[in-house]
Amino acid sequence: MHIKIINPNTTQSMTDKIGDCARSVAGPGTLVEAVSPQMGPASIESHYDEALSVPGLLEEIARGEAAGVDGYVIACFGDPGLDAARELASGPVLGIAEAAMHAASFLGRGFSVVTTLGRTRGRAWELAERYGMQRFCLGVHACEIAVLDLDRDPDAVKVITEACRVALDRDGSDGIVLGCAGMADLCAVISAELGVPVVDGVAAATLMVQSLVTLGLRTGAGGEFAAPLPKKYTGLLEGFGR
Repeated sequence: MHIKIINPNTTQSMTDKIGDCARSVAGPGTLVEAVSPQMGPASIESHYDEALSVPGLLEEIARGEAAGVDGYVIACFGDPGLDAARELASGPVLGIAEAAMHAASFLGRGFSVVTTLGRTRGRAWELAERYGMQRFCLGVHACEIAVLDLDRDPDAVKVITEACRVALDRDGSDGIVLGCAGMADLCAVISAELGVPVVDGVAAATLMVQSLVTLGLRTGAGGEFAAPLPKKYTGLLEGFGR
């Protein structure tokens, strides 16, 4: 089985971390390929960043289809381009927010999301509503550390852990969802410190895609998620025509 993990930003060090986290949970015989697009933002922290990350993401989906990839993970908590990716892919495609929220809903009556910058909280709430997670998502909190500073700030783990502690106390939640792929390696240390389940969407999505492929399941392609109609694209998007 070949699963492709696409980090929609172009920061290779983050992609390497994401790949390591995905491989740590993938089953025997599963090849995990982690990539960044050739074009896009260095990090995704706004609607503008998210919109401009999608063409590079879809280019990687198209490459995966040509290489026979079985399933895909979109490793950004905004789940950018998820619907469009499902139109292109022959196998299942999951976003990490989608996977993490569903996994956390199995572990108690409610969870809190701890993300990076406060300006991204609205997107997390929007996704919770889209995925039917309103009754489980009890709060969305920001640690106010920029994505690219997660590996640069020596106090990052301490600050994120404290934000998780505050979220648990304030929301009365049973667990934490980490709201950034750049936090993928922090689950064990935060869970040990706080004594609650901490869910990383990269690991959760990898195992869910693996399970869907094993079950022979994919996105239904008879209606909304059918392949896009052939048409001409111009300018910078000329190569995206079908």
